Amino acid sequence: MSLINVSNLTFSYDGGFEKIFENVSFQIDTDWKLGFTGRNGRGKTTFLNLLMGKYDYSGSISASVSFEYFPYQVKDEQMNTAEVINTVVNGYQDWQLKRELNLLEVSHDVLNRPFNTLSNGEQTKVLLAALFLKENGFLLIDEPTNHLDMNGRKIVSEYLRGKHGFILVSHDRAFLDNCIDHILSINRANIEIQKGNFSSWLHNKELQDEMEISRNEVLKKDIKRLETSARRAADWSGRVEKSKKGQRVSGIKPDKGYIGHKSAKMMKRSKTIESRVQTAIEEKSSLLQNIETTSSLKIHPLRYHTDRMADLEDISIIFGERKICEGVSFNIQSGDRIALCGKNGSGKTSIVKLILGESIPYQGVIRIGSRLKISYISQSTYGLAGNLTDYARDYGIDHTLFKTILRKLDFARDMFDMNIKDFSDGQKKKVMIARSLCESAHLYIWDEPLNYIDVISRMQIEDLIRYYEPTLLFIEHDRAFCDNIATKMMEL
Repeated sequence: MSLINVSNLTFSYDGGFEKIFENVSFQIDTDWKLGFTGRNGRGKTTFLNLLMGKYDYSGSISASVSFEYFPYQVKDEQMNTAEVINTVVNGYQDWQLKRELNLLEVSHDVLNRPFNTLSNGEQTKVLLAALFLKENGFLLIDEPTNHLDMNGRKIVSEYLRGKHGFILVSHDRAFLDNCIDHILSINRANIEIQKGNFSSWLHNKELQDEMEISRNEVLKKDIKRLETSARRAADWSGRVEKSKKGQRVSGIKPDKGYIGHKSAKMMKRSKTIESRVQTAIEEKSSLLQNIETTSSLKIHPLRYHTDRMADLEDISIIFGERKICEGVSFNIQSGDRIALCGKNGSGKTSIVKLILGESIPYQGVIRIGSRLKISYISQSTYGLAGNLTDYARDYGIDHTLFKTILRKLDFARDMFDMNIKDFSDGQKKKVMIARSLCESAHLYIWDEPLNYIDVISRMQIEDLIRYYEPTLLFIEHDRAFCDNIATKMMEL
């Protein structure tokens, strides 16, 4: 056991107006299974990069372990998988690698295949196995679930549960709960570490927020009272000063010297009171900053003229000699919230594209309701660029409403002037979600909308869907999200 010490860490990007971290200090035990959470844009990936020494910073980070980052960048993906592993780690025994692959339920045959022929899930598992073979390594695991289906997430979660010495960035609640023993949380006003899993942290956070909300009501009243006192003191000294120009009393001129002395004394006292009051206001206001405020989201689904929107009967999709799926049958009715489930490569996205009217070779019968209006979110954020106002105009949505939704999803106002291509992956996903929420549609089709999206925003979206009950067909591997909102599960 050893410690990773972070002391007075301060960092901001070149040209950035705000500091990502400012005088942050904490300790991490290298034996911990540490979950790392926080809203998008708070600096989770940045912190991992600081540990890797990629950026200059002030303060200090000291550790007796070497940091290893996942996902590992494979330079030549055409190499055999065994060769790729050798570039990651040296000096391991074959039985050690095969043991790790067995735990991850990966066939040993992948070692003789080019790395680029492996599925995204297989690549994730292989690289995790290789990195855990390194001695004296502390793994920084950045969102490994984005390319894993539900079964893959379960397998990797069980694998990590048997390991120690890592920081895991993930927004999948069930995944975190199963494999971590501590939480590192970037909050609005501080960074904190708690023992336990994600659910215990969230419960404690909710209790803490309730207490702070109650305290905030008292603080706001105190602030209002202090502001009133400050104004009263200023008015008091001002009236004394004005009395120097007062009217004669019984023909006697006012003693301007005396009044001036009195005024100066009162003014000094007023400034002292005002300064003390302002300090008190600032101190009390700073206590209001750590609550994760969330505003309710809205959606405006259209009512379809009939209950039945789409029918799929005995659908099979074939690409060349490869059969992607077969015998798929289901219908979409108003109010349904259907989760398309299945392993990666089982044809979920192909089914979605078929419903959207794309030219996909298939067998079977598909019937789509006439004049059915669909709002679609792709799983890919590729090509997103430009400013938010132009993006809204291109999609024919109200840019004010669009930006209001983004604010509710924790976008800072200064991001409105940035190029979307400079956003984080999670922020790009929020742009797509906000656009879909602005679109009035009969049917909403979302393909893995939650990739990179923080937990708080996921719960906001869940609340939205449960309240407005839009007709929704979605692909998502977050088990908690599916359990909370799906009315039907369609397994492919």
